[in-house]
Amino acid sequence: MATEPMVMHVASCRPGEIRIPFHVGTDRSRTWVITETATGLRLKHDHRQADGSPDPVTMYGGDTASPGSAGLQHFPADAESIALFRREGLDVSVHNVWAVEVEDDIFAYELRRPASADNRHFRVEFDLSEPVPPPPPAWGSE
Repeated sequence: MATEPMVMHVASCRPGEIRIPFHVGTDRSRTWVITETATGLRLKHDHRQADGSPDPVTMYGGDTASPGSAGLQHFPADAESIALFRREGLDVSVHNVWAVEVEDDIFAYELRRPASADNRHFRVEFDLSEPVPPPPPAWGSE
């Protein structure tokens, strides 16, 4: 992933839902879906196969556990995602906490596994001051 160009773009923004495809090189299989809930926000990861069908590991994520701020929200893995990870043999992912941050001209996406053996931290930042043409639509971004 680190050697490939990464592009995100807001494909749709409508009341209650934002869809943000995340492209890594030619891989257009990922879309972040942020929706409103009764108590905050929900982040789900829509992953697709090359033909557009759902990946076996898709629609995982979580709900905000605290109000966060206008610029930063954290999403610990929800029960549905934990069950999916266990079913697919991805037990290390049950500790996932994702974050989305928007500050000035930066959009950041982050994954942390603070309670797991691998203590993973992945963060990617996008410079919003330098727009790029959006790539072709990803599956699930229409």
